[in-house]
Amino acid sequence: MRVLSGIQPSGRLHIGNYFGAMRQHLALQAENEAYYFMATYHALTTVKDPAELRALTLGVAMDYLALGLDPERTVLFRQQDVPETTELTWILSCVTPMGLLERATSYKDKVAAGLIPNHGLFAYPVLQAADILIYLSDIVPVGQDQKQHIEITRDIAQKFNNEYGEVFVIPDAYILEETAVVPGVDGRKMSKSYGNEIGMFEEGRALEKRVMGIVTDSAGVEDPKDPETSTPFLLLKLMTSPEETDEWSQRYRAGGMGYGEVKKRLLELLEETFSPFREKRRELERDPAYVEDVLSEGGRRARKVAHAVMHSVREAVGLPISYSPPA
Repeated sequence: MRVLSGIQPSGRLHIGNYFGAMRQHLALQAENEAYYFMATYHALTTVKDPAELRALTLGVAMDYLALGLDPERTVLFRQQDVPETTELTWILSCVTPMGLLERATSYKDKVAAGLIPNHGLFAYPVLQAADILIYLSDIVPVGQDQKQHIEITRDIAQKFNNEYGEVFVIPDAYILEETAVVPGVDGRKMSKSYGNEIGMFEEGRALEKRVMGIVTDSAGVEDPKDPETSTPFLLLKLMTSPEETDEWSQRYRAGGMGYGEVKKRLLELLEETFSPFREKRRELERDPAYVEDVLSEGGRRARKVAHAVMHSVREAVGLPISYSPPA
């Protein structure tokens, strides 16, 4: 099956990105045809500094490669390297009902969080639909909070197919339920926009300070505690075995344990999980030309697919190109 997903280069990636999405991406590349991209057009809704956007985009690519993405098997590319995507976005906009976009909870949530509303933010789901449909994607691995966007994509694809013929594959969301939402250090969903993230490659004193500063309630050491409302526990169980998770759960409920003890174990687990990837990340930082080559080749492979799909789209809507475009 063809798998498609993108990630915004709007800030440093964090463990919420890893457990909520990237880990799935890396697992899915083994037995599927995977296309993963840096969602640079989407990032324009929040990142206004061109140099920062270029640096963040390269950084996301380095993160993927450090974590084990295989560029021979998987197509890794920048969104802007496939300009056909924005052409498809306009065509899909012309079949997308306004009510569909007005019901998108993500837009409302972002505006409520303080982002300035603009058309790009509002029309985000249409561009996302173009991202998915232009590669005839079968499945899209997403967090639970993005499930509505896949439903919107399916609605747009079905409406287009009903009006113009069966051009697009109707994609399915692929959600790993138990890690769909990863809490940040303040208990809300971990997000760059909230500033509550724990960086994947953070280390040393900075990592320790971040973990030990996780917000908890005021329960005393001897008090029984509910593990399922405790941010340290929810983060801990992402990396522990079922047996260890159950042991911690029992200790929470029995009382006699302070949150500091849980945080220290969480710090150990973060070191165990991510320290093996740090040296690979440093190697990539020393060889950005290699990363650029990977992205250029990925863009070429992705655009080859998008070019063929856009030919079918143009023919379907009555907009065939009357000359041969440059290769």
